[in-house]
Amino acid sequence: MDILCGQNLGHVVDGRWILDDVSVSVTAGERVALIGPSGSGKSTLLGLLAGIIRPTQGRVLFRGEPVDGDRRRQIALILQGYGLVSLLTAEENIEVVLHATGHSPAEARRTAAEALETVGLGPFATHLTDQLSGGQQQRMAVALALARRPAVILADEPTAEQDPVHRDLVLDRLLAQADRGAALVLATHDPEVADRCDRIVRLDDGRLAA
Repeated sequence: MDILCGQNLGHVVDGRWILDDVSVSVTAGERVALIGPSGSGKSTLLGLLAGIIRPTQGRVLFRGEPVDGDRRRQIALILQGYGLVSLLTAEENIEVVLHATGHSPAEARRTAAEALETVGLGPFATHLTDQLSGGQQQRMAVALALARRPAVILADEPTAEQDPVHRDLVLDRLLAQADRGAALVLATHDPEVADRCDRIVRLDDGRLAA
């Protein structure tokens, strides 16, 4: 059974169809690469699948039910803009989210530390977000998603700001989530990233390409 499914999705912005009749699904433990030129609708599709953008047409289902409320919490979206709080430290950014999902303070601290360590940011745990480079902030956003242990991870160009060593580190950590049964959708321009996924979905001008 598909864990996440977008059915006949369409989205209009300022009278223009950003996406038009796109259907895509992912199963538990599957790694899907979402590719296509800039402006093809990849980021919009991820936002729709995550439930943070309401589609003009179509629907998104998580385990057969509409994506809302508690079901939305099972989906982690790693944004290109990272979605971090600049006035908090790296560890605090993660702890706040974990507190909101029911973790005790001790659990949140331990999980945040482990997640930052796994992406090479252990020594920067107490640094404010603004004190980190763009690449470090991107890894911090990945660490936040990993700490949540969601059923689905949607990542928008999660390796774009990384040097080769850290690109491989981030990719390894994300792809490994499928080993615990999580579904993964990676929007990417990097053919090497796409090649490491199980399946490739291509968007072209807001529509699925053959």
